[in-house]
Amino acid sequence: MFPWGNTFKVKGKHQCNTWQGEFPIFDNAEDGHAGPAPVWTFKQNDFDLYNMVGNVWEWTADWWSIRHSQDFQENPIGPITGQDKVKKGGSYMCHKSFCYRYRCAARNKNTPDSSASNLGFRCAKDA
Repeated sequence: MFPWGNTFKVKGKHQCNTWQGEFPIFDNAEDGHAGPAPVWTFKQNDFDLYNMVGNVWEWTADWWSIRHSQDFQENPIGPITGQDKVKKGGSYMCHKSFCYRYRCAARNKNTPDSSASNLGFRCAKDA
């Protein structure tokens, strides 16, 4: 469910930055952050990537489609064109009661010209 396993906390410790408290009234910052956290705040995954879920939504290059192909694909790219781009990972504004999108399988969409404090992108390089 999550990059680190199937439980949200590991030994009672937060593994990502999401909303804690009563959404949208008060984020009690139990994870140490009310708002975005520095990239390296939480442990990276086995591929040395930080914040695969939580903190900020991350743009992808893929155009949005409500349906996926039924065929197995490695790195499926979705439609050739569209109006919305796929974003993944959820953000510090996600809370299980409202936006349970800080899971590996979750995705959402937005217009490519959108911006927000909880929307960013991932920088990665070849090994």
